[in-house]
Amino acid sequence: MKKIAVFTSGGDSPGMNACVRAVVRSAIFNGLEIYGIRRGYNGMIKGDIFKMESSTVSNIIQRGGTILKSARSKDFVTKEGRQQAYNQLKEHGIEGLVAIGGDGTFTGANLFYEEFGIPTIGAPGTIDNDLYGTDFTIGYDTAVNTAIYAIDKIRDTADSHERVFFVEVMGRDSGYIAIPCAVGGGAEIVMIPETKTTIEKVVDALKTGWSRSKTSFIVIVAEGDEEGSAVEIAAKVQKEIPQMDARVTILGHVQRGGAPTAADRMLASQLGIACVEGLLAGRACEMAGIVNSELVYTPFIETITKVKALNPNYGRMIDILSV
Repeated sequence: MKKIAVFTSGGDSPGMNACVRAVVRSAIFNGLEIYGIRRGYNGMIKGDIFKMESSTVSNIIQRGGTILKSARSKDFVTKEGRQQAYNQLKEHGIEGLVAIGGDGTFTGANLFYEEFGIPTIGAPGTIDNDLYGTDFTIGYDTAVNTAIYAIDKIRDTADSHERVFFVEVMGRDSGYIAIPCAVGGGAEIVMIPETKTTIEKVVDALKTGWSRSKTSFIVIVAEGDEEGSAVEIAAKVQKEIPQMDARVTILGHVQRGGAPTAADRMLASQLGIACVEGLLAGRACEMAGIVNSELVYTPFIETITKVKALNPNYGRMIDILSV
């Protein structure tokens, strides 16, 4: 293998640039030519491919987002689109890929390998931390710290005005962001997709808190909770407690940006090197991850299909700490 390429796909996450940097410099260290593909699979199809040097990735480790840009590709879903992407790679002599992204990215890479035999090693770049095969994903630590920073400020206002704040964090299918935000942010209640928390339970928790002379509350809501969004949940609770002074804050995409933490820079660098070394070792269709502080490679099919379960003790922690 002489030439490889790296691309970022799906939602951006802090630390993607650090991972790109590690891929580029690891490739050069190992005597490979390294190319960048802009805008994910869309750029692959369109041939938006350029050679990268060590200087290309100077001064990017501290930057959020991705210098390679990211996009979701409808064309890559089609056989014709994948054929065009393959043709572009062959024209540039690219023999292997490093994909930084999530389950959608790895699903596409897995299918691409089955059809055209281009080996891909993936690095888990997503703030959601919901990929099986790694304890932490690139961007997760930064996203949680960003959210907690905001929640700390919201708590000041909640306390000053004796209000209930419903704070919505990202997590369409998972409570991995919501749980540490609830524990680290001192929230009284957390609502996540993995655990059913009824409106009645929220109402009871608030009334119990008031009976203990609490005057302000933080309710953390993962965006994918079965009761709805934070706005919908606040409205439902307000019907049951009309006198409640409530506000809603949706943190949204602020969680996906910003300079990555030291932990995310370290993880991204480890996994970027591991992706290049995995390709050189003849691996294909696997994601590099860290489990129990050890580097592991997990087949894409397992990363895509297996569920990464939350620790059930986390809910118990919040119940204890919110007394």
